[in-house]
Amino acid sequence: MSQYDFNVIVIGGGSGGLVASLTASTLKAKVLLIEKHKMGGDCLNTGCVPSKTLLSSARRVYEIKNAGKLGIKNSSCDFEFSHIMERVQSVIKQIAPKDSKERYEQMGVKCVEGEAHFEGLNSVRAAGQSFTARSFIIAAGSSPFVPPIKGLNLVDYLTSDTLWNLREKPKKMVIIGGGPIGLEMAQGLNRLGVPVTLVESASRIMGKEDSDVSQWIGDKLKSEGMEILTSVKIEEIKKENGNGVLHFRHQLKNKQIPFSHLLIATGRKANLRGLGLEGLEVRLTKLSTIETNGFMATNHPHIYACGDITGPYFFTHTAAYQGTLAAIHALFSPFSRLPFLKLKATYDGIPWCIYTDPEVARCGHNEITAQEKNIPFEVTYLPLKELDRALTDGKEEGFIKVLTKKGSDKILGMTAVGSDAGQWTGGLILAINQGIGLNQILKTVHAYPTLTEIAPKAAALWKKRHISKATFQILQKFHQWRL
Repeated sequence: MSQYDFNVIVIGGGSGGLVASLTASTLKAKVLLIEKHKMGGDCLNTGCVPSKTLLSSARRVYEIKNAGKLGIKNSSCDFEFSHIMERVQSVIKQIAPKDSKERYEQMGVKCVEGEAHFEGLNSVRAAGQSFTARSFIIAAGSSPFVPPIKGLNLVDYLTSDTLWNLREKPKKMVIIGGGPIGLEMAQGLNRLGVPVTLVESASRIMGKEDSDVSQWIGDKLKSEGMEILTSVKIEEIKKENGNGVLHFRHQLKNKQIPFSHLLIATGRKANLRGLGLEGLEVRLTKLSTIETNGFMATNHPHIYACGDITGPYFFTHTAAYQGTLAAIHALFSPFSRLPFLKLKATYDGIPWCIYTDPEVARCGHNEITAQEKNIPFEVTYLPLKELDRALTDGKEEGFIKVLTKKGSDKILGMTAVGSDAGQWTGGLILAINQGIGLNQILKTVHAYPTLTEIAPKAAALWKKRHISKATFQILQKFHQWRL
């Protein structure tokens, strides 16, 4: 008779949990997946999928209205805000079957709907039943963080969870938060005709990116008619004449903005409540996420965590990466921890993208992080307008910065600003992860005309800078001798 009901129990049906479950099932383990709400998690239902769908529609509207620069004399765009929001839901429904309970059960994963609560180190309770397992993977995700603002309870504020319930176009939107979520939604809604004011408490938006990057994006958003206020100290929210009013301090003055809708986009917090982790004395980080080691294990070696609930990056692709590692170690530890297998989490080459237009794609170090770690570096800067394809497409706004180790062609990181930057920087992401230097990129043929040419063009610029004047003088004399 088996000692446990399952080899592994996974808590959470978002990106990390789904990948962990599928990996374990594929490896022929007996797997239970517990999800308390909707399969697919935040990414499918309230995050990546709906936000990118909205941004896609908003971008089409913007491009049609600004088609004049492409030589199109007359263009107009007629749309209904409610139709675009309905399209968001239709795309979610198209993708949902891939993450559904039915599909995962067909692949051998037993799925239970309910809130999971640890009863002990090897037992959880969900849907009125107790289940035991040799190992556990906690992938309960995160939720929008709502700061304590005086008077916030007086208005029906929105978060990235509830924004998608909108059908009527807001008359005036105030967004609190100048990070990725706030910026993406601000631009998307503004392009759909919603007057938007974004307020940020820090001195600039996109605080984790280099200052020239945040300046570029800020200028672009302002040029589209959006108002951005930084270094704002929020005082309180009041209800006046049926509208909300945000009261704040800005540039040493008391100011206020009336709004019909308020979106809170001030980050996310790990979903720790209700899991019973306190009773198990599971260690947490200073950021109130579950502390894990490089093998995704908690301080209890048979309990693992992945995705937003552990960090350090709140990305769907990071959760999937961690979910794979967590499943392998949950099933095969300690054998899977042998050093030569190289199954330890590393985040040096994790890419991410902010889906404004232009996008901001980044991988590895930027100038801020390299300076923080005292890493000597050089910057190769190339404007996007140097690419013929960018000019033919009318997408010449932006640039790329490649950071290399000082005196070497080793790529430490890259930051790209440009239309669809997340799509055409894949080659550099591969190079960073696999240790491919700029010399090798320079030897690689890229199709013309494409935006992927930005990698060899940047490499050529770097190479030219590193050939000494003496070498050029020798070459000149050689060719004169050959005349």
